[in-house]
Amino acid sequence: MKTRKQKEEIVEKLGSTLKSGISSVFVHFADLSVADETVMRRHLRSENVSYVVAKKTLIRRALENLGHLPAPGTARQAGKHEDVPLKGEVAIATGIGDDATGAARLVHEFGKKFAGKLSIIGGLFEGRLIGQEEMQEIATIPSMQVLRGMFANVIHSPIQGLVIALNSIAENKSGQQT
Repeated sequence: MKTRKQKEEIVEKLGSTLKSGISSVFVHFADLSVADETVMRRHLRSENVSYVVAKKTLIRRALENLGHLPAPGTARQAGKHEDVPLKGEVAIATGIGDDATGAARLVHEFGKKFAGKLSIIGGLFEGRLIGQEEMQEIATIPSMQVLRGMFANVIHSPIQGLVIALNSIAENKSGQQT
């Protein structure tokens, strides 16, 4: 059993992690083997995503301290707390790098791999608390590297079409001259 001081330190550390991260994903997990969780943690760490398991009450307190949830005894703001039900076993995956969608995307991929054992239940994105549905949408956004490649293809597509058309015209003219 943790002392009050230890709990306050955990809340402070959680708050610091949530505040400093580019985005955070609240993850529900159940029946995940130690081996699977170890593999997932290593992969997340290699991608600059921290993964912390904490008591729901301490997570709520950290969110209250950051102003994302109303303090106990105050009126609740509609749509804030109800969108992110912290039930069951909960962990927080926080992106530390510059890829705002990275943590959500990686958790989403592991959620598919460990179907029924791991799921996104909400998160913090761009400084606001969001629910499961919106966080799932964010998780399906491709990485910046993939988006840049898609953008390059869109830009090169008309140029490539023009080159093919000009080449075809040149071949037709050279075929008419012989």
